[in-house]
Amino acid sequence: MTSEPALPPESGGAPDVAALTRVVARQRAEMDRLQELAAASAVMERAKGALMAQRGCTPDAAQEELQRRARAGRRTLLEECWITLGALACPPGAEPAPAAADAPTGNPASPQNSTPSDAPAASGSPTPGPAAATPFADEVDATALGRLNRSLVRVGTPQDLALRLLAHLSPDVGADAVMIYARTSSGGLELLGHACVDAAVADQWSRVPPMSGLAALDALRADEPRWLEDPRKDAERYLLIGGRPQLWQSRAWLPVRTGGSADVALGVLRRSEGAFTPRVREHLLAVAQLCAGPLRAFVARRAPALGTVADADAVQSVFDRLSVAAVLLAPQICDDAEGVEDFRIDAATGGAVDALGRSGRDLVGLRFLECWPEFAAEPLWQGCLRALGGEEAYESEPFAGQQLVAGSSELAVHTARAARLGDGLVVSWARYDPSDRQQQRLADVQRLGNLGWATWNLVTGEGDWSSQVFAILDRDPAEGVVPLQALPRLGLSEDVPVLARAVGELMRHGRPCDVPFRIATREGVRHLRMVAEAMPDAQGVPAEVHCFVQDLTAQRNAELALIASERAMLTQHGALQAERTVAARLQDALLPLPKQPVELAGLRVDITYLPAQAGLNVGGDWFSAIELPDGDALFVVGDVAGHGMGAVAAMALLRFTAKGMIITGSSLTGALSRLNALLLHSRDPHGSATMVLARYSPREHRLLWAQAGHPPPLLVRDGKARYLERPYGMLLGATDTPRYEEAEVVLRPGDRLLLYTDGLVERPGESIDRGLERLAGAAGPDGSPVPAPLERLLGALLEPDGRDDVCVCDIQVPGDDAP
Repeated sequence: MTSEPALPPESGGAPDVAALTRVVARQRAEMDRLQELAAASAVMERAKGALMAQRGCTPDAAQEELQRRARAGRRTLLEECWITLGALACPPGAEPAPAAADAPTGNPASPQNSTPSDAPAASGSPTPGPAAATPFADEVDATALGRLNRSLVRVGTPQDLALRLLAHLSPDVGADAVMIYARTSSGGLELLGHACVDAAVADQWSRVPPMSGLAALDALRADEPRWLEDPRKDAERYLLIGGRPQLWQSRAWLPVRTGGSADVALGVLRRSEGAFTPRVREHLLAVAQLCAGPLRAFVARRAPALGTVADADAVQSVFDRLSVAAVLLAPQICDDAEGVEDFRIDAATGGAVDALGRSGRDLVGLRFLECWPEFAAEPLWQGCLRALGGEEAYESEPFAGQQLVAGSSELAVHTARAARLGDGLVVSWARYDPSDRQQQRLADVQRLGNLGWATWNLVTGEGDWSSQVFAILDRDPAEGVVPLQALPRLGLSEDVPVLARAVGELMRHGRPCDVPFRIATREGVRHLRMVAEAMPDAQGVPAEVHCFVQDLTAQRNAELALIASERAMLTQHGALQAERTVAARLQDALLPLPKQPVELAGLRVDITYLPAQAGLNVGGDWFSAIELPDGDALFVVGDVAGHGMGAVAAMALLRFTAKGMIITGSSLTGALSRLNALLLHSRDPHGSATMVLARYSPREHRLLWAQAGHPPPLLVRDGKARYLERPYGMLLGATDTPRYEEAEVVLRPGDRLLLYTDGLVERPGESIDRGLERLAGAAGPDGSPVPAPLERLLGALLEPDGRDDVCVCDIQVPGDDAP
């Protein structure tokens, strides 16, 4: 160290300020130089120590090895020391692999020793990284790297390193910001330092979870740099770290090996557009390689994240003293970086027993799903993932699982809890207490059965009710338990004597009781049931009463409703039966059926009436077959809409009126018109009816007929059936201006004429034309000259169930050979 006199040689002169300033400046520069030498010496000594530990050599041999590597790689000795320190975590027995250690001498940038690209790689494409300490090319500015190398010895914090890197890279590569990330034990990223990045952005990106689509994580996983040179395309592939995508037009993420793998990502952000040139890429790779040494020191000095080996040992020492079942888990990331594949067990309590019976420290290092594979199908697994990604702990519902007890596996119910601890998880579980399960079952029984239990101590007078009893009795729990002797006062006045007598017998003589009673509540009257028994003491005196109270209101209401319904049904059944009896008798009186065929005007007439198969079995179908005073025969078949008493009354009105009109000389059409008016002015103005009227003259063998909306008569002649063409005629009751016409047919010997109601040909869901065809086919089968008997005809046409009323008038003209 040099020095100069503080005063000029002239004795007694004033101090020369300029000279003093130069002296101070030289001394300060000398101090900085000495500090740099001391720091560089410390770096060299650390590098020598690393080589001595790896190779077991002497200090001089380590010094010679460092110098040899520096000469071979055309690096300074300090640069080689930084590179050596950055590769300290190589496996035992393996040497750090500086690029030039075994490379041939000569120009390291020659084609034989390097493969720099002549053009920038595509945006986001990997470029060979510093996994094996790439030698510096001639194009790399050795002077700039030397300045950075000397600057690194003065770095004290990651933030200081980021600032110095930006100062170095800004003029050389156009860098505008620097970010340094370290990989966490969970596979995410933690921001170590940054320069020229907004504080809010740095805080937002201070911790990055393990997720796909991050260029920094991608560079670390692949151990290759990522060059992002097209913001639009890069934004489609990656989630861009560092704020607005348009702010940084190009980015580079460089992996830095601080041990056996790349654990630090160095980010260089530029506002300028364009690709990183090959020279810039080489320079940045060299910078990342130089930063491995100081970054390794920073990573080693970081507070270890929970879940690392150091913390796991501390947690295990605590777990060794716990009796619960718990494990400390470290997440294991999938190879494709899509999420957590499994958890590594870093610590375990003695109560954590897997399916093979391993517990405690025997589980350390194993996979969570390897030990408890059944948890993968339980909500616990998803709960662990949610707890890992957030701050809230996960509390599971009870779940069933196998548990090893006394050497055998048995099914047990557990509850589990997962809570984040640093970058890992602490998962604990406990067997669901059978007493808790019993209490839950008891509560479920009380709730589902709407009953509750109660006890009274007859010696002390104390009582205890379940919450369901308070709810059933509509009593506030704050009011307390009602004494047993006062319980009857809760009932209605009509039930108090019975309830009081039962309670008295219970308390005095210990006789069990099962008594119903009612209480008045805000929701109305409730029907309750109390079942109780007394527990005697040693002398046989009742000392305690156990009972349950059940709310039977819903059941009792249903019973009362059922009784009322049964009574209503019986009443209705009686009324219907009485109406059916009256209607049947009335119909028999109004419409007597002949027991055998009758002879009218030389015709053989067979009549059948079949009531419907449902309802009152009485309806509006009716007939008339009488001989008129002049010797002619009158045939009438009608059908009144509906069933029951109303239909019978309408039928009687029309039947007798029609006969009376024809007997007094009215024509067929005139009778129909008057019957229409009569029906319109009856008690049921909306009633309607169909009818066919036929008058047969035996002298002329002529049948004159008219109809009102009725199916046409069927004539069977010579074994062939055909329907008579209907004259015009309106439905009775349809209009007050009806029009009716007459038609006639001459009957021959052997003819058969069927007058019928629609119940003979109609079937539900079928056209009436189909029924008419069926009737014609049955009445004249195969042209047989012998008509089928009416009973057989009806048997072939009618269905046994679900039919309507049927009325048929079978008119047959005797043949020439008839007696």
